[in-house]
Amino acid sequence: MPIENQILQTVYDTSPDAIIVIDETAIIQSFNKTAERMFNYTAAEVLGQNIKILMPPYFANHHDNFIERYLRTGERRIIGIGRIVTGQRKDGSTFPIELSIGEAKTTDRRLFAGFIRDLTEKQKVEQRVHELQEELIHAARLASLGEITSMVAHEVNQPLSASGTYLEVARELLNSNDENDRARGMKAIDQADAQIKRVGDTVRRIREFARKKTPELALEDINRIIEEANAIAAVGSKARGIRTTFDLAPQRPEAKVDRIQIQQVVMNLVRNAIDAMTGHDRRELILQSRLTEADQIEISILDSGPGISEATARKLFIPFVTTKKDGTGLGLAICRTIVEAHGGKLWHEKSSLGGAAFKFTIPVQVQG
Repeated sequence: MPIENQILQTVYDTSPDAIIVIDETAIIQSFNKTAERMFNYTAAEVLGQNIKILMPPYFANHHDNFIERYLRTGERRIIGIGRIVTGQRKDGSTFPIELSIGEAKTTDRRLFAGFIRDLTEKQKVEQRVHELQEELIHAARLASLGEITSMVAHEVNQPLSASGTYLEVARELLNSNDENDRARGMKAIDQADAQIKRVGDTVRRIREFARKKTPELALEDINRIIEEANAIAAVGSKARGIRTTFDLAPQRPEAKVDRIQIQQVVMNLVRNAIDAMTGHDRRELILQSRLTEADQIEISILDSGPGISEATARKLFIPFVTTKKDGTGLGLAICRTIVEAHGGKLWHEKSSLGGAAFKFTIPVQVQG
């Protein structure tokens, strides 16, 4: 065998991709060593067989039609383009593959060479990375909740104490023979009920926020997400003298998002703003939402704190870089990951209140 042919055969057999050559009737003409390992067939077992032997039934039933259509019309569905499809091993198990096809013409026939890459390991790695990202995002939520645990106790204790007082008053009034006193007693019970429901709402929001779950995209009211996220993040902020103003889009825009993840972004940015304003005379927080001309909603969290220096701003979204004494440096990095996964972007600029403004966008659907 000439040296050139020996080199070509070596390249053919040692290629990291499976290489399979078929003719225009889909009969296998060549099957390299990588293909043998990938599909668990020997070349002797498949040569002369229809390529459908390497496909699950659904694809196999349509494959000959694909070739016939191409030979008749010249319309390319895979040839020269490549796509992700499913292969089938000798034992019947299936696996994802990346398939690219090249065409060669001789004087008397056409040949098609398939270059196949097994994507099983790649998909496993991608899945593991996705799982780790979910774990990290969940851990960040728990860390955020840990920071406000004592404030949650204060927020829950206040309405519980109030409800207890209302019930004591109701007990005395309901024992009276006076009809007006009894009516006042029933009103006190209603007031106690309202306070208990307030506690229930607080606990429900926190439990839902902390729950680990697979991301679920659904059409959500963005203004409502902002309001609920602030309700969790701002627990105890009144005690710090912080005044919060909502300036939300009147159209009630909706977006297909994972509600808990977007809540996490808002909550993290609000908590950062509250922390930044602690100890400052002016403590104002503004939460805004507005529709843009690019069919997006822009959400802004503005504070009246000291602002962020240019040197710090350049490193804001770098993981593990933090200006907080007990910070992890992951909050803003995770926020940016979440926003970008939703098709938006997150950035920082100077606030009109004199402090920092963090803004992010996500695509929206506007109700007609």
